[in-house]
Amino acid sequence: MNPSSTPAAPARLARLASRHPLRALTALTALALGLQLAACASLPAPSAPSAPAAGAPAFAKGADISWVTEMEAAQYVFRDRNGAPRDLFAILKDQGMDAVRLRIWVDPQDGWNGIADTIAKARRAQAAGMRIMLDFHYSDSWADPQQQTKPAASAHLDAAGLADALAAHTRASLLALRAAGIAPEWVQVGNETRDGLLWPEGRASTNMANYALFVKRGYGAVKDVFPQAQVIVHVDNCHDNATFRWNFDGLAKHGAPFDVIGISSYPTTAKGHTWRSAVAACTASMDDLVARYGKPVMLTEVGAPWDDPEAGAIVSSLIARARAVRNGPALGVFYWEPEAYGWKNYGMGAFDQRGKPGPGMDAFLER
Repeated sequence: MNPSSTPAAPARLARLASRHPLRALTALTALALGLQLAACASLPAPSAPSAPAAGAPAFAKGADISWVTEMEAAQYVFRDRNGAPRDLFAILKDQGMDAVRLRIWVDPQDGWNGIADTIAKARRAQAAGMRIMLDFHYSDSWADPQQQTKPAASAHLDAAGLADALAAHTRASLLALRAAGIAPEWVQVGNETRDGLLWPEGRASTNMANYALFVKRGYGAVKDVFPQAQVIVHVDNCHDNATFRWNFDGLAKHGAPFDVIGISSYPTTAKGHTWRSAVAACTASMDDLVARYGKPVMLTEVGAPWDDPEAGAIVSSLIARARAVRNGPALGVFYWEPEAYGWKNYGMGAFDQRGKPGPGMDAFLER
């Protein structure tokens, strides 16, 4: 979701560290990367939820809260259901959530969503006893269906060089997290890669083989550092099953491995659908994907307008459908940036304008 070439020299890194500590670590990562490259309708009644296998992880209920540190720096305050100021992570737990999702940008201009910022948020999540998903965008800013822009430091590389750079960035970022004592349960290799990533070389509609190569190299880098982490390939528009089939058939044809099919669903924005028919189509799509690829699905992004009277019903329906996926259930549901109230013109958070959880958050309290 998106609301809206030479490695740095040591002297520059020192100045950067003193002036912009959040950017220092991403620049160091870029330096390491460069050195490595140099060297080398109405809803039907849901079926009963499938019982998880013995020892299977619990169904995850979480949120992408990557904006939290930036909002806190802008003096935003988060409040619990009683209106008392609270730490956001504590509020999420009170609302029934047990996991967070954090995006990682390569070298963001202001440091937000860089590796240092991500480590700071992941430490807070871990201290709160929450599970962690990492979402690599493989860009210096937003990567989504509208844009999959190569990082500036990699813009001159060919496909083979981009694959090396992607793997190096993934590995270096995860090693930094591991050194900080953080172990993610899930890692996305790309964000909403409906038409691939690292355009134009990795645009799936023009070069599926390169897209698959990038996924393969990202997968390998994750497993090198965290062998037990589940690797997610993430595509938007849950209701659009044909696009999912085209994308994942292409990955399978070219031998790209993945552990989980990640899915975005924003039912009120689904063209040609009511929210109910969008959820019904999403349900059918999830059932099909599990049967077709033999992999679990997960709703890694959901959302609804914060002021929609049916916001709670929309989110509740998505959670219920995810729990009832045939041969499932899905692995979990993550709300995208629920804490965003009055922020960057984003209207699909789940907190009200006083900074309190709204009906969309209450849906996660349901068992």
